[in-house]
Amino acid sequence: MARIPTKEEILEWISENPAKTGKRDIARAFGIKGSDRIDLKRLLKELEADGQLAKRRRTYRDPDQLPPVSVIEVSATTPDGELLARPMEWKGEGDEPKILLVTRASDPALGAGDRVLARLAAVRGEDHDYEGRVIRRIAASPKKILGVYRGSSEGGRIVPIDKGVDREWRVPADMAREARDGELVEAEQAGPKDRMGLPKARVVARLGDPGAPKAVSLIAIHQHGIPDAFPAEVLAEAEAVEPVSDEGREDLTDLPFVTIDPADARDRDDAVLAIPDEYPANEGGFVVWVAIADVAAFARPGTALDREARRRGNSTYFPDRVVPMLPDRLSGDLCSLHEDVPRAVVAVRMRIDATGEKIGQTFHRAVIRSRASLTYQEFQAAADGDPSERMSDLTEHVVGPLTAAHAALERARQRRQPLDLDLPERRIILSEAGEVLSVAFKERLDAHRLIEEFMVLANVAAAETLIDRRQPQLFRVHEEPESEKLEALRETAQSAGLVLAKGQVLRPAHLNRLLSQADGTDFDAMINMATLRSMTQAYYTPENLGHFGLALRAYAHFTSPIRRYADLVVHRALIAAHGWVRDELPMEQADDLRATGEHISNTERRSMTAERDTTDRYLAAYLSERVGTEMQGRISGVQRFGAFVRLDETGADGLIPVRSISDEFFHFDRAAHTLMGAESGTTIEVGQRVLVRLTEATPVTGGLMLELLELEGERVASSGRGRSRRRPVKRRGRKAAKAKRKVVRKARK
Repeated sequence: MARIPTKEEILEWISENPAKTGKRDIARAFGIKGSDRIDLKRLLKELEADGQLAKRRRTYRDPDQLPPVSVIEVSATTPDGELLARPMEWKGEGDEPKILLVTRASDPALGAGDRVLARLAAVRGEDHDYEGRVIRRIAASPKKILGVYRGSSEGGRIVPIDKGVDREWRVPADMAREARDGELVEAEQAGPKDRMGLPKARVVARLGDPGAPKAVSLIAIHQHGIPDAFPAEVLAEAEAVEPVSDEGREDLTDLPFVTIDPADARDRDDAVLAIPDEYPANEGGFVVWVAIADVAAFARPGTALDREARRRGNSTYFPDRVVPMLPDRLSGDLCSLHEDVPRAVVAVRMRIDATGEKIGQTFHRAVIRSRASLTYQEFQAAADGDPSERMSDLTEHVVGPLTAAHAALERARQRRQPLDLDLPERRIILSEAGEVLSVAFKERLDAHRLIEEFMVLANVAAAETLIDRRQPQLFRVHEEPESEKLEALRETAQSAGLVLAKGQVLRPAHLNRLLSQADGTDFDAMINMATLRSMTQAYYTPENLGHFGLALRAYAHFTSPIRRYADLVVHRALIAAHGWVRDELPMEQADDLRATGEHISNTERRSMTAERDTTDRYLAAYLSERVGTEMQGRISGVQRFGAFVRLDETGADGLIPVRSISDEFFHFDRAAHTLMGAESGTTIEVGQRVLVRLTEATPVTGGLMLELLELEGERVASSGRGRSRRRPVKRRGRKAAKAKRKVVRKARK
């Protein structure tokens, strides 16, 4: 009869033989046969109950060790380009082990989120715990879910927080990671639908109370996969950066540059200056300087800083926080053009004539010292003749020339006729605790327009210089509207009795004429929004396809390298084109500009969506205390399921469900974007004035539900109150608009 081993002996043997963990293997190792297997089975059960072993089908293993063949998920990339992975099933008490994936040329291309079946080998003395070799790729990245966990005795469910998504997910108890009821969680799909018809999910991260202050932007960060934590090697590299030497740089510290930014600016990457041109042949002209932080001097190609900046693509701005493209050591310190501190810049010197046309430019790698860090309001007050005490010394020699140069640029802008949309931007004011104090529309000052025109001028100068020097670069491209979207805009204009002519090459000036027709009418906001929706989305590409919205033949982003990777690429191209540093833009990056452009165009859209979703959630939180209140607004969109309303006071968008309008059936006209009552003939269309009652505000999704009370001043009976006996609200459709135009033309004749 063989001796039954102790628990310690069993654990030691399993640790030394991770590939042989079945009960038969253990019995064979200790010579256990016959009825003695019953005692071995009892010991293994006790070890499993104590948590010292984990049963995996018919094998046992140390829960603090991974099995030799496991499913793992690629999680990150090392500074050397190697892949790190995490185990999909980890039941140990400590931190989950780090796996270095050793790939071969024949292995498939892998990225974050990809899963593979891998053969693992434990290692010692390394910064990772295991090395893995790919056996086969088993699945693409699983579907991610962000929602509120609702617990039950058999696990729980996840209620998604996305607006318009009402499908829940079932979470088995062993996949809940001890999530609590009401907690915000991130989960991933873990299997097909079960017998209740719900897809299965596993919790991968617990994010806390969704109603907690400042949780709103955290939801967007996780929902859209925005990287918000810098890897240790990136932070270490940033902390090791030293200020750049002045050697080889032009000294422009005597020039009175100033920065002009919002009062709550988190970084200052551009400084401006204007000087009357002393050249006799350019009477009334100006020398305009725009100096931009020389980020390329710190974030060099091939470094961890550069790889992380490219991965992020851009900074993302929320009302309560910013997710920066670069660590604060750079974005808030060395690359920020602080007042009275010498800073390295790439500056462009441009000459404009009295009509605002640019007649020349040169680029300089230099050092400047900003005279003052000004706010828009402070600069505007000085320009309007009411300078603050510290502005008194700057008014004549700084503010005056800048304002005069801007006036010239405005004249050139009027001739160029870029698209002139009037889309007020909302500003959400938060308390220190993260609660919404107020919602208002941002003030639009001449000082804002001044900086915008100076930045556009500098961006054009960068694009043209790189074209002249035949240097590969990334252009900012905005193509003209697609014919289908343009036709939809034309129909919307006609329904409002306005005209967008056919049969000509479309230019922004034609759209500006339409916007001018709508200006001051009830259709002003509707036409502005419809025009915006007709536009294509701008993107980055190495091909120069022009910028339709700005009415420019060539345009590049040069002025914000702290927060946009595209600008950093353009800076490197300028450095290479001028020969300031020979290897600043490696050929492999130049060859890969298209992929870089596609990537950062996607990260830009990701940030825009996240910022918009966050604004919606903050607005819903702000309005949640006003449920039951009546509000004025205008129909901004119509779909089969209801009408969207933009509220006047806050600019928030809410939904009037079609089922709540009345008891009658409403026909949806997809072409005309209208809902028409089958009995009353009441027509709901974009642009109509409405009075609504706020019935529901859900901060976690950003959703607002509304009840229609009045349509174009006429009372509307809601569903459940009996059928409405109101007069039909006449629709000013295409026929009516056409007839109106005929009458007007006849009168003119």
